[in-house]
Amino acid sequence: MKLERYSGNPILKPDPSSWWESTVTTNPAAYYDKDKKEVIMLYRAAGNDKYHKIHFGLAKSKDGFNFERASSEPAFSPSEDGHDGGCVEDPRIIKMGNHYYITYASRHFPPGEYWLGDKARYKYPKCPEHFPKYMRDNSSITSLVITEDFKKFVRAGVLTDLMLDDRDVILFPEKVNGKFVMLHRPMQWCGNGYGTEHPAIWISMADDLFAFRKSKLLMTAEYDWELKIGGSTPPIKTKYGWFALYHAVGIDKHYRLGAFLLDLKNPEKVLCRTPDWLIEPQEDYEMNGFYSGCIFPCGTVVIDDTLFVYYGGADKYVGVATCCFSELLEELLDCPVQMAVK
Repeated sequence: MKLERYSGNPILKPDPSSWWESTVTTNPAAYYDKDKKEVIMLYRAAGNDKYHKIHFGLAKSKDGFNFERASSEPAFSPSEDGHDGGCVEDPRIIKMGNHYYITYASRHFPPGEYWLGDKARYKYPKCPEHFPKYMRDNSSITSLVITEDFKKFVRAGVLTDLMLDDRDVILFPEKVNGKFVMLHRPMQWCGNGYGTEHPAIWISMADDLFAFRKSKLLMTAEYDWELKIGGSTPPIKTKYGWFALYHAVGIDKHYRLGAFLLDLKNPEKVLCRTPDWLIEPQEDYEMNGFYSGCIFPCGTVVIDDTLFVYYGGADKYVGVATCCFSELLEELLDCPVQMAVK
């Protein structure tokens, strides 16, 4: 089964009149409020400045396709002087109790206009040797922010090891066997001794959200369209297992999507996985932007058995693609991991 693009894509694109989202609106997280019958979207945004400081915008929709921005100002921005002072990127939303828990990647300094190349882009300040490595390298770390209403936010802290470039961090929406569960993709954990040649998906379980200390390799590249892989969307609990999407970067540097199922009681066990991609970049808004050939989702919702996949296109736009969720699950069940081949 392939995901079907919405004919009205891109559903969100940069606003030339805005100071903070005139250049980029991409990589959206999403959550479906069943009581209000409303999709909440938090998306990555940036204006036209050489530092490329990145914020989150907020938009809402009643039908899952047509979104209205909630404000002319960012919903959440980099801190003034903290670990996320340069950018907040690629949010993933879950809800536990009355609170939304949002993981996001960040850097101490803005990344600069990365598409211009190292020689042309803004250079972040050089830090003294005794400063923390993540500041000296301006590498990605992942943090957690908590909110009840997307108006007031609590920066809870850093989730990942400060010595690692660790993105694609995703929390499960509930505890499993009394423990919190997290997926992540540490860039340095590959090569000899790690069980994977390229960056892959790892899983960690802990008694507290800030106690993830041990991780287990969960998934590596298996197919010819995969090289580097990472988790994309928060898991959805189904009777068959935990369903989620992942992205794979191929030899051609294009980002494609696959799906997998994890055991409900033991999420360290992969039950099923799609051997072929569900969608690959081909449209103009996926091929022409700041990363050519990129489909990058951070959120899915299910409404009346339709799976809505919200994704960033070419690091510039927001698109949505859909399919029948029950049919996708049935097809996924026909792909147990034993069938995986190189």
